[in-house]
Amino acid sequence: MPAIDPKQLKILVTGGARGIGAATARLLAGQGASVMITDVLDDEGTALAGELGAPARYRRLDVSSEADWNAAVDAAEQAFGGLNALFNNAGILGFGKIDETAPDDFRRILDINVTGCYLGMRACAPALRRAGGGVIVNCSSTAGLQGYGGLAAYVTSKWALRGMNKAAALDLAPDGVRVLSLHPGPIRTPMTDSVPDDTASAQPIPRFGEPDEVARMVRFMVCEASYSTGSEFVVDGGAVTGQVLNLQG
Repeated sequence: MPAIDPKQLKILVTGGARGIGAATARLLAGQGASVMITDVLDDEGTALAGELGAPARYRRLDVSSEADWNAAVDAAEQAFGGLNALFNNAGILGFGKIDETAPDDFRRILDINVTGCYLGMRACAPALRRAGGGVIVNCSSTAGLQGYGGLAAYVTSKWALRGMNKAAALDLAPDGVRVLSLHPGPIRTPMTDSVPDDTASAQPIPRFGEPDEVARMVRFMVCEASYSTGSEFVVDGGAVTGQVLNLQG
């Protein structure tokens, strides 16, 4: 499972129209990678691909649709001559305590955050084999490492994704495919616009992270972490380390 030179990288990014996905697409395309940007935000995704130019394409992809996944993988292989990486980044956030979350809302979050990633790995695995190996990065969260009150369905989905990542790493290792999970903390993206700024105030690094800081971690995981699979990479300002408390006075 060798490192991948960015110039040889052919990657499909879900949720790529904005936030962490867009930052990752910009970084990798700027270093010579071929990037298939996918999303359901067609105007923003098309604009981003136009901004990035020749290394990038945009295609609509509802990650809960098996047919959309198969079409997107086919499009990436035809456009780039192969596919050797997947960034399963698309996800949704839902607020609600365990006894206040409607069953349909709970199922929808799992459908996007968990089943969507499963469908992506299933659809991309044959292409990665044809490429001689590759890497999958699944975007979990610090909510996949600890609990958060009022986010019952989201926390459930991110813990499930963390476990699925390890199972996939074992299943795909014989094919030369590394599978890694990414665990961002509070990152300033459109998805977290409603989260108060003081959420990060007691972290060791007391601020929200920026999408480009996560993108640089994704680049490392994809292009350089050649001896890691099934592993968890955290970019959270120290959020899961604990809180900095002022116990004096």
